[in-house]
Amino acid sequence: MNKKLLCAALLGGLGLAQAASAQEFDDRWYVSGSTGVNFQDKDRGTQDALFGTLGFGKFLTPRVSLDTELNYQNPDKNINPNYHWSQYGISLDARYHFRDAGAKMWPYLRGGLGWQRHEEEYNAAPLPSPGRHKASNLAVNLGAGLQFDFGRMNLRTEVGTRVDFDDQQARIGNQQNLFTDALLSIGMTYALGPDPVAPVAPAPAPEPAKTCADMDDDGDGVNNCNDKCPNSQPGQTIGPDGCPVPVSIDLKGVNFDFDKATLRPDAVAILNEAVEILKRYPELKVEVAGHTDQCGKEGYNQKLSERRAKTVYDYLTSNGVDASRLAGPVGYGFSRPLEDKGTHKLPTCKSEINRRTELNSQ
Repeated sequence: MNKKLLCAALLGGLGLAQAASAQEFDDRWYVSGSTGVNFQDKDRGTQDALFGTLGFGKFLTPRVSLDTELNYQNPDKNINPNYHWSQYGISLDARYHFRDAGAKMWPYLRGGLGWQRHEEEYNAAPLPSPGRHKASNLAVNLGAGLQFDFGRMNLRTEVGTRVDFDDQQARIGNQQNLFTDALLSIGMTYALGPDPVAPVAPAPAPEPAKTCADMDDDGDGVNNCNDKCPNSQPGQTIGPDGCPVPVSIDLKGVNFDFDKATLRPDAVAILNEAVEILKRYPELKVEVAGHTDQCGKEGYNQKLSERRAKTVYDYLTSNGVDASRLAGPVGYGFSRPLEDKGTHKLPTCKSEINRRTELNSQ
């Protein structure tokens, strides 16, 4: 046999031990055994014979298994069946299984290396016969087969070849550097250890029973235990007891110059705070009311108070407050004067505290 061709075949067989899909698989160690017929290379001068193997192995991936195996055969010699000839050895073999998940039968390819030893008797005439000879050599295994899954036990049928790189055999006839035997076998594997069990996910812990302290039926942020008003409506301002609380807006300082309806810088800052409060409480509605001091005629002051209310109204709406939340603008002239807090008397004609605009809750 051509050595280059043999080496190429060996590398191809061993290259089948590639990474396989990440499926779940039975990776228990198993013992194996087989028997079959060894069809001897004719150049050996030996007859075909039965052989047997014994080994162990395991699947490394769902499709790749690795086995180490002992073998033995004892064929008769053609020249004299009474002459003893036996051969035994050990090998390491990889098998690539063309197997899909859940398959019960699949083909495979085999490739491996081994060590073989033979012991033989031969006709040593004119020296005393039989002569005895022993030698060891490297061997290559190649093969293909079918595997059948019966659970813990699997059945294998295989056809293959073993190439012995043996140039030491004593015989009469043509000397060879290697011998190629054909092998036909049937065998089995038996898994060791308990059957694999699928992992069981732990049962989820029961949820603790909810109490009123864990519940908030009306979604107002106050738990049911503390909620004295359990039917609050969305958008209401809620107090710590779960009940709506009134919201007021104090516009102290929104005053106008004498006989004017334009906003002063200090009034703008206060109105900006009012805008933020109205945005924070979208359910709040207010009346925009304008007032004047008591100087001048009633009709003139009425118009002036309306202009002042309109100025504040326009400022609020232009800064994002919806007009539907504003009542007015309403002018009250000088009909609602404020008392001087120090004297509790009506202020003088030109008192600034009455040149004002108010936002009154509705």
